[in-house]
Amino acid sequence: MSSKEWESLCDGCGKCCLVKLIDDLTDDLHFTTVACRLLDCTSCRCGDYENRKEIVPDCVVLSPRLVEDLPWMPSTCAYRLIHEGKDLYWWHPLVSGRPETVHEAGISVRGRAVSERDVPDESLAEYIDDWPQ
Repeated sequence: MSSKEWESLCDGCGKCCLVKLIDDLTDDLHFTTVACRLLDCTSCRCGDYENRKEIVPDCVVLSPRLVEDLPWMPSTCAYRLIHEGKDLYWWHPLVSGRPETVHEAGISVRGRAVSERDVPDESLAEYIDDWPQ
């Protein structure tokens, strides 16, 4: 798969850009409604995709090999689906032909996420949410 083909798998939901918290006692993973400071919460696209790793050092740059090691990838994520040998959902832009269907289907973080620029670290636990997986 070429890098262009790999990149086209991103459905633009923005869920991978959400801040995730791990409970120190149980190791449980919790998604929040707080997004990386680079994520545009309206378009659900990175504000500086080319330089994201330099700006946000803990940003995960996905690769086919890495996908299997990321249990927090949403079950709807095309990278995960392809890795598991499953089909893409009807709302995926490669299936629907339109990038807006991921938002219309209610899969994206649009309208539900806020930027981490607006949330102090000590308040992150207040933003834990049950995202549909």
